[in-house]
Amino acid sequence: MKGYILAAGEGLRMRPLTANIPKPLLPVAGKPFLEHNIEAMKEAGVKDLILLVGWRAQRIREHFGDGKEFGVKIEYVEQKERLGTAHAIGMVKEKIDSAFLCLYGDVVLTKESVKGLVEHHHKVKGNVMALTTVEDPRRYGVIVAEDGVVKDIVEKPEIPESNTINAGAYMLEPEIFEAISETKKSYRGEYEITDTFKIVMKKSHLYTHVLKGEWIDVARPWDLLEANRILMEDLRAEVNGEVSERATVVGKIRVGKGTKVLSGSYIVGPAIIGDDCEIGPNAYLRPSTCIGDRCKIGGSVEIKNSIIMNHTNVPHLSYVGDSVIGERCNLGAGTKVANLRLDGKEVQVIVDGKKTGSGRRKLGVIMGDDVKTGINATIDVGTVIGEGTMIGMGTVVRGTIAPGSRIF
Repeated sequence: MKGYILAAGEGLRMRPLTANIPKPLLPVAGKPFLEHNIEAMKEAGVKDLILLVGWRAQRIREHFGDGKEFGVKIEYVEQKERLGTAHAIGMVKEKIDSAFLCLYGDVVLTKESVKGLVEHHHKVKGNVMALTTVEDPRRYGVIVAEDGVVKDIVEKPEIPESNTINAGAYMLEPEIFEAISETKKSYRGEYEITDTFKIVMKKSHLYTHVLKGEWIDVARPWDLLEANRILMEDLRAEVNGEVSERATVVGKIRVGKGTKVLSGSYIVGPAIIGDDCEIGPNAYLRPSTCIGDRCKIGGSVEIKNSIIMNHTNVPHLSYVGDSVIGERCNLGAGTKVANLRLDGKEVQVIVDGKKTGSGRRKLGVIMGDDVKTGINATIDVGTVIGEGTMIGMGTVVRGTIAPGSRIF
């Protein structure tokens, strides 16, 4: 059985994190986002994979190669023109002649969920759509199902009939390609997979499988924090570096090669620290924190529920909570990131000039690559800082800051 992962999107909604890094390579729980989906497919017995790539495709090819290092076989298809999900799936028509597993590249599924979907297909022997439930289904395709079969699909309804949605994972039979060839362009100028499924439903059943594990659609940068939390829940403890006997570790942590955790540091797992890092002395890492490779987290620094990417330094007397920090950033001594509104309400983020609810009570900063802050800089809740920005000492910043800004 073959597996197909759709990972060609430019990730515009994930800016500034995707200014230099393609979305599939953004780090979550110590690995590129896409690597978790590949591992889930492998665990389900699907090892012959096709990756649909587009934006910065070469970087994805360089990372995964032919897949041998990851215990799978990988070939690539490049989508140069974005013409919708049905078009994307149809691009592998000549490469697939039997049932195949198809995953959207921007959803997080547990390994158990992927395995359950494959096993359900073995039972029903037909097209299967994975379903999940969300609090607000208005952004998704809402599914009306009866006796394990899809009866209707309503895209982004104003008043949803239920909170059951299409989870972006399918087991598909080759007949899907015939339905794609019959699919007409939508008013958006795209070939919509919803229209394709409605063609399939006129000829045969489209079965449903409700996912049992956690699920998240990584649509915005702050969604990485929830994905990180989910994927770190089953972390296996592994220490390949040096942890001082005077450091304290509570729970499961993973420490990379060449990393040193210095005296007085206090780490509460699950937490991941990459290769060649220096932690401490007297640093405090709280649960669901993921530190990349070649980072320095220095004296009296506290990091909580955050993703810190490669080559970034938070050297002295700083606090970072519920944040995503890009590569090659440097936070001056005493930099503080606020992550909780005084009234405790949902954190708002300015997107395209409009306030947007983050869905989170706690959210610090989304910081692009190569950002530098001066000493005692203060960053307000829900701030987005574009890549290459410099923030002077003692400065207070909030809102959305354009790439390359100079704020003093």
